Amino acid sequence: MTRLVVVGNGMAGARLVSEVRARDPHIRITVFGAEAGRPYNRALLSNVLAGTMTPGQVRMLDAEWYADHAVTALPGVEVTAIDREAREVLTACGRREPYDVLVLATGGEAVVPPLPGAERAVAFRTMGDCEAILAAAGTARRAVVVGGGLLGVEAARGLAGRGLPVTLLHLAGHLMERQLDAEAGLVLGESLAGLGVEIRTGVTVREILGDGVRLAAGAGRGTAAGTAGATAASPSGTGEPGEGEVVEADLVVLACGVRPVTRLARDAGLAVARGVVVDDEMRTGDPSIFAIGECAEHDGVVYGLVAPAWEQAAVVAGLVTATDRTARYRGSRLVTRLKARGVELAAMGETHLTEDEAEIVRFSHRTRGTYRKLVIRDGRLVGAILLGETPAVGTVTRLFDHGGPLPADRAGLLFPGLAGGAAADSPVRMPDTARVCQCNNVTKGRIRSCWESGARDVAAVAAATRATTGCGSCRDAVEGIVGWLCEQEGIPA
Repeated sequence: MTRLVVVGNGMAGARLVSEVRARDPHIRITVFGAEAGRPYNRALLSNVLAGTMTPGQVRMLDAEWYADHAVTALPGVEVTAIDREAREVLTACGRREPYDVLVLATGGEAVVPPLPGAERAVAFRTMGDCEAILAAAGTARRAVVVGGGLLGVEAARGLAGRGLPVTLLHLAGHLMERQLDAEAGLVLGESLAGLGVEIRTGVTVREILGDGVRLAAGAGRGTAAGTAGATAASPSGTGEPGEGEVVEADLVVLACGVRPVTRLARDAGLAVARGVVVDDEMRTGDPSIFAIGECAEHDGVVYGLVAPAWEQAAVVAGLVTATDRTARYRGSRLVTRLKARGVELAAMGETHLTEDEAEIVRFSHRTRGTYRKLVIRDGRLVGAILLGETPAVGTVTRLFDHGGPLPADRAGLLFPGLAGGAAADSPVRMPDTARVCQCNNVTKGRIRSCWESGARDVAAVAAATRATTGCGSCRDAVEGIVGWLCEQEGIPA
């Protein structure tokens, strides 16, 4: 009997275990998790912070599931070493677990800048971090979030939604600079400001104090001061001349990025660059060891989103169980969705190309918080930014995902429903082949099929297809399809 050991019981590890067990009831599975308790959907922690979901709602597999599926789960047991010669993993408590196949799903860890007073802040990465932030927010008068990437924006909006004054500090000249161009970052910042988040960009945090943060001397709004990784702040206080401005806060949250956890692999002599280096089978240089999720580096890329990790888990499950010996991972086309109340954002592909490099179709209406941009090369969509409420998201995402030729009326893609425009994202016009849930590769046709089999609400569809259980951004679309199907048959939704 094959002995499979999985190190890491987060989103990638838990998904792999369920994928393997669905394919083969006999493989002996042992999974170790450094965090105690049930695995949870890390992508939905911002919803817990915002109060739109409870911790229990983002949990995944429970003890009963492991027992029913004959999986040995050891949460809170840290693996400290890999003995490749003996094919065993060693734990902090002295346990030695033998394996035939080992999968590293160790994920990533929050980057904590080497700032004086950094221990006074809370990183935003784990469920424990989320609980600590919520506990502090209950008595705090003001919060500062350091880092204006995706996670920082979600954290700031979540805290502001709870009525806490928040200042979001960021080094770069605009928010989410990896995914957005300058104008989109500006529109996003203005939208967040309208929701109660004060934005400061282009400034560097020098120190975290007991009552706030101190900025580098001379830093100010829109000034590119300091080095990459720093932040921005609000003029709510000042320091001595030359010391830099002080931004008052009872709660400081760090959202300064994530780095892959690779120590186990490195110590075991496996190739590590930014992440654990793997091939198209997600296999390391040791044929009995795989790596998936945020700790893995495939073709020079470390993916930090849900869909790639789950695609990788499916590949490894197919190979380990021999149910799909040809399974290969070829990389992912990433779509970043912002999950914050009052802000709709999708960004994908090469958003920073210029007019000299590609065909650009753009529309901006700053006072409405709207920005839409298509980046087209050789007649195909290679990038897009959709900020603000728009019915074009599904259509544009499908065109990007499939790489098909675009209609001649480019502007019609941004304004579906207008004369000559592309088909709107209504369930009526959406083809059955349209992928509704990017994370789980669920099409409209599959949703229709399970609805016809008796799944008459979103919860039942999610149970049957896993749609909505990834980043959660497809929930409205799934609700719309289910509601439309019920309406067609005269069934109350």
